[in-house]
This record gives sequence, C-alpha cells and structure tokens, in this order.
Amino acid sequence: MLNFLQFLGQHGNLLISSSLFLSVIVIFVVVLIRPSGKRKLILPPSPSKLPIIGNLHNIGRYPHRSLHVLAQRFGPLMLLRFGNCPVLVVSSADAAREIKKTHDLTFINGPKVSATQKLLYDYKDVSTAPYGEYWRQMRSICVLNLLSNKRVQSYRAIREEETVLAMEHIKRSCSSGLPVNLSELFPAITNNVICRIALGTKYSEDADRFKKLLNDFVELLGTTNIGDYLPWLAWVSHVNGFNAKADRVAKEFDEFLDGVIEEHMNRQNKHVNDQKDFVDVLLEIQRENAVGFPIETTSIKALILDMFAAGTDTTYTVMEWAMTELLRNPKAMKEIQNEVRKVYGGKSSISEDDLHNMHYLKAVIKETLRLHPPIPLLLPRICSKDVKIQGYDIMEGTQVFINAWAIGRDPSSWEKPEEFLPDRFLNSSIDFKGHHFELIPFGSGRRICPGIQLAMQLNEVFLANLVHKFDWSLPGGANDKDLDMTESFGLTIHKSSPLIATANQCSF
Repeated sequence: MLNFLQFLGQHGNLLISSSLFLSVIVIFVVVLIRPSGKRKLILPPSPSKLPIIGNLHNIGRYPHRSLHVLAQRFGPLMLLRFGNCPVLVVSSADAAREIKKTHDLTFINGPKVSATQKLLYDYKDVSTAPYGEYWRQMRSICVLNLLSNKRVQSYRAIREEETVLAMEHIKRSCSSGLPVNLSELFPAITNNVICRIALGTKYSEDADRFKKLLNDFVELLGTTNIGDYLPWLAWVSHVNGFNAKADRVAKEFDEFLDGVIEEHMNRQNKHVNDQKDFVDVLLEIQRENAVGFPIETTSIKALILDMFAAGTDTTYTVMEWAMTELLRNPKAMKEIQNEVRKVYGGKSSISEDDLHNMHYLKAVIKETLRLHPPIPLLLPRICSKDVKIQGYDIMEGTQVFINAWAIGRDPSSWEKPEEFLPDRFLNSSIDFKGHHFELIPFGSGRRICPGIQLAMQLNEVFLANLVHKFDWSLPGGANDKDLDMTESFGLTIHKSSPLIATANQCSF
C-alpha cells in the first residue's frame, strides 16, 4: 500500500493527464459515431466554383447556351453558385414537370432583381408581382379585359387590317425591286396591333423609338447584374453604365405611359362601352374601385407596360425566327406555301377563318418555338421552402432557371433535335400551352404567360399571308446556309443581324 501511494505521488500528474486524454478520445469517438440530428443533404451535381463569384464566370454572353453545355456534363438538374446565392438549372422535361406542376406553389415567385424593380414599377406588373391577392386581381383584369378568348376574337378586324397594310408595304417594295427588312416589319406590325388593342391608337411615328426602347428594355432584364448576387460589388453597375441605362429606359417608358393615361383621361367621357380600350377599362376600374382595393396609377402603368412590352417583343420574335428558318429550309418553305395556296390560293388575303385547317403552318410555328423559345430561360423563380426534386435536396432561397431552349433540343425528347423539321408535329398531340413539358416556351402552371392566344393569332395570320402572296429568297442570290443565325443579347432572343429578304409577288 505504501509503495502504491509513493508511486501515485510520483506519477499522479502523468496518470491524470493520461486519463484526461483518454476521456477526450472516447468523447470524440462517441460524437463521431453517434447519429447526427441533421440528415446529410443530397445536392445536385455542380461544376467547380471560383472564390467569391462562384459560377458567375460560367454564364457567358448567351446564358441558355452556356448552361446547356454545362448540363450536358453535369446533368439535367445542376446546382450553381452565383456569389453566395444557390442557383438550380433545369434542363429536362421531367425535372421541369416536377417543378412547374408537382411543386408549382413552391416555385411560384421570382427573385428580387434590381433591373426588374426599376423597370417594372417595383414588381407591380403581372409577370413579377408576388403571388397573392394583388397578383390574382391584376391577372384577372388583364385576362378578362384583354386576353380572354372572347376579347382576342373581338380584335380580329384589327389584326387583319394591319396584315393587309403590311402586305401592301411589301408589295410596294416588290414593285420597286427593293428587298424587305423583315426585322423592321415584324415589330412594326406587332406594335401597331398591340397599341390599337391596348392603347386605342397606333404610334407609328414613334416606331423607331419604341423598337430601341424595347431592345434596351429586354437587354437590361436579361443582363446578370453582379450586384444582385454580390451586394458589395453593386458599385460596378454605376461604373459600367447599367444603372444609368436602366434609369433612362424606366424614365422614358414612364413619360410615355403618363402621356397615354393623360390622353385617355381627357377623352374618357366620349367613349361608349364597345369602344373602350384596355387603358379606358383600367381607369374605370380605378375610378370605381371595382376590385375591392384602390389601384394606384403605378399599377396601371405597370399593366400597360406588361401588355405593350411583352405583347410586342415576344410575339414578333416568333415571326422573325419562323421566316429565318423557312428561308434556311426551302423544302419547308415550299411545303407551307403549297398548303396555303392549294386551299386558299384564289383569295386576295387569308383571314383567320382560313387558319383552322393549316396544319403545316401550325407545325412550323411549333417547331420555331421548340428551337427558338422567345425567353429561353423563362422567368427565374425562387424556392420558398426546402423541397426534394428528383431525389435532390433543394433549399429555400435557391433561384431556379428552367432552360426551355435546352429542353427543346434534348435528344431524349426529340429526334434530330438540332434540325428544323415541322413534320414532327403533324401527327403529334404536343402543344405549347403548358401541358407538355417537352415544349414550354411560355412556361407552365399558375404563372404561364396569359397572352398565348393573342400572340399566336397574329403570328398565324401574318405568316400565312406572307407565304401566300409572295415567293421569298435571300438578296443577291445568297445561299440559304449562309444566313446569319447569331442571336441578340437579352431576356428575349432575336436575330442579332436584320433578316432581309427579297419578295416576288405571286399571281393566282
């Protein structure tokens, strides 16, 4: 016993140290092997990231193309980082279906973006307003008073009148031997139709100004502003001119819309019910408080801008790419002309009554939308709560981009996806109205674009008349394969260079 106490006295500190060390080891092992209260997340595949900026360097000038290339390596669900913000990129019909149908409410809202806030009256328009009562009321106003089937049909005379005027313009160019700048003609006719429907009059004298404004508008909305993802770099937008350009475009549109509203208020009492345009209806709803809560003038301007900008830009880009593809594919051009001329060749012009049996015409438009969706990444959405998509954990606050352009070229959904083949739709039930996720150029779910019918009616009647009345070729005998297919930059994708073609009038 004495020997033991002597040993303890001599080596006690060592024993205590050893015991403490062993205790720490035991505790560490227990903590390591004990099940954690948190489940390990299963995240989608990701490309490598750079410090601070994450994957912002992967976007490129044409984000839909850059992200498509990445998705071919990392899969149809891919997680990126834009600064500190997680970003989910969706590139397959199945994944899009799960987000836009199964979990539509989880992804119902869009992120807060500086350009959208500046240009769209602090999210007062239908496309960006938060989901809720305000959004429902504003969307209902637009649909009932402008975009319903009954309303769209009531504008038929306007569409047909403007089509006839455009054909006369082409005829004059044809007679003088001059080529036609279709990239100028398409926005002009679309602008005239939308202005007459929504604003009550044409603004032909301002056509060039509107085209420039619209181009700047969609370019700003399609630009990735680094300050939205790295707030401490927001100063860059001042240096590179982004903020100044956004302020200028917002100011010019606001001044134009103030003038429209003032003009309508001055002549409001002169209208009878069947002569009211969309602006008159909005002002009447505001005056009578018809939706149960006050509608501010900024809300009216936001709705007008929605109808004017979105209705013009996304409509004429379909015409532009359809004619571009037809000029590049003489066989398809011949097929659509044969269809139109065989049945309706004796008529002076094609009316909307004649469109129902033009199956190849409709197939051409579907194929154009497959290859050239007007907004290739659709409108971004944000995840409102943690959710599982195709086995992966998607966290609250994740931004979501659905690459409709990549989905339209997915070889698992389409045979020869890079080729323009309208025939693929002749015996197919696939449409573009949000039910078939292989083709969602206008989105899907609760926030699908409400103006599809209005846009398609104009596209169909105008394209039918173009190919019915004229034979088209490229100027100077240029080869169809030399046609420049470079895209513009922005939210909506147009041809970068003007589409100029020669028209030869046909006699029947």
